[in-house]
Parts: sequence; structure tokens; C-alpha cells
Amino acid sequence: MNQAICPPAAVFTDLADKVVIVTGGGRGLGRSIADGFAKQGSTVILVGRNLEQLNIAASEIVEAGGKAAAFVADIADEDSVSTLSKSVHETYGKIDVLVNNAGINPWYKSAEKTTLQEWRQILDVNLTGVFLTCKHVGQFMLNAGQGSIINITSVAGRVGLAKTTAYCAAKGGVEMLTRQLALEWAPKGIRVNAVAPGYFATDLTEGLRTHPVLGRRVLDRTPMGRFGEPQEIVGASLFLASSAATYVTGHSMAVDGGWTAC
Repeated sequence: MNQAICPPAAVFTDLADKVVIVTGGGRGLGRSIADGFAKQGSTVILVGRNLEQLNIAASEIVEAGGKAAAFVADIADEDSVSTLSKSVHETYGKIDVLVNNAGINPWYKSAEKTTLQEWRQILDVNLTGVFLTCKHVGQFMLNAGQGSIINITSVAGRVGLAKTTAYCAAKGGVEMLTRQLALEWAPKGIRVNAVAPGYFATDLTEGLRTHPVLGRRVLDRTPMGRFGEPQEIVGASLFLASSAATYVTGHSMAVDGGWTAC
């Protein structure tokens, strides 16, 4: 394996014994992030709507020597998020890190062809869902006087992407929500940051990657000339959650192969 895409070394020893919630942790980038925290000794709470998928992921982490558990929740539903937050806190006694990774982008449509229902569904999950998890998990962090929140945004929150109007609007909102919460919660011991990935090689981008025109277009637009590997998102997430970043808040770190440098 090329050294540039090797998994990060176990250097964040202060993450051992942390309780980490990862939404959308059953697959894709969320799963890679969950694996990364588990390798540091954290207890990882995988959150999503597909219990079977979550159980498989949690079992694989445990079989590899990590600590993980599956919790079903719909982040777009406030009662579900409230129940999740309380259940995790009651079970583990604390919540140290929240990684807001869950998101959807099921349509590739121009703005004028996007229905109101499609717009609302994307914003409900990608923006309102992040707000709700920050609100409810953040309350336990505020009570404890410490915590780290990492919102997974996107290059779409920084620059426009064709036929993804609602997704861009939602991710741009999460970028601003990150800054606002960082400002409001910094005096209370909570750090809030973001990681903004570009295009990664996951099951969610398989159609794009194999498309003869769109896949080539992404590669030509990316200075590094390739899709990111899922493990390449891990280092930024671990850093922002660790004591190496105790003076970092309100920051959005691009992990995009140079996409937003263009």
C-alpha cells in the first residue's frame, strides 16, 4: 500500500477510554472513523437506522479487539435523538466525542427540478439532524464541562457543485453551525470543529466513480488525481478529538485532495 494512504498510527493515546458517538457509523466514512477511534481504545457507539448493518459493524470492531455498540436512531427526529443521547449517557456515564457523519444525497438534479419534498428531506437529515445531535448530546457535554464535536461537512459546503442544490445548502449550513456553536460553547469547555471531505471511494460514490464521464470529471478536477481512500478521513477526526487540538475550535479542515485549493 502506498504510504500516503496507510491507516494512521496509534499516536492519540489520550483517546483511550473515551466514549465516542459516530452517526452513520455502519458504513463508508463513518465506519472508517469508528474503526479509527476503536483502534485508539475508545468505546465507539455506532448510530444509524439499519440495525443489522450496525450490528455487523460493531461485531467486526469487537472481533478486532475494539469496543463498540450499535444504537438505532433517526437523527432527523428529535425524540429519537433525545432517546439516543440519554441511553448512551445512562449506559456509559459520559459522552466525550460526537462525530456527526450521517448524511444523504440521493438525487442529482438541477435546482428547478428539485421538489420541495426532496429539498426538505436532505435538509432534515444533513442540517437539522446535525443540529439535533449537537443540541441533545451537547447538553450532556455542557453538564460535564468538556467535550468535542466533529461535524463531517463536505467540499459542497464551501463551493458549489452542479445539481446538488439542497446538499450544498445543507453542508454550508453545517459549516456555519460549527462556527456558531464553537463561539457559543468555547467558554463552557466544548470544542466544535468540522472535517470537509472531497470525493472518497465508498459504496455511496460507486456509481459516480464508475461513470465514464462524471468519474473522469472528478479526477480531472482533483489536484491529487484520485478519489480519497476511506481511512484517509480518520487522521483529521482523531486529531480534532484529541488533546493535540485543545486550542482548536470553530475550524473546518479540508480533506479533499486539493479540491478547494483550485
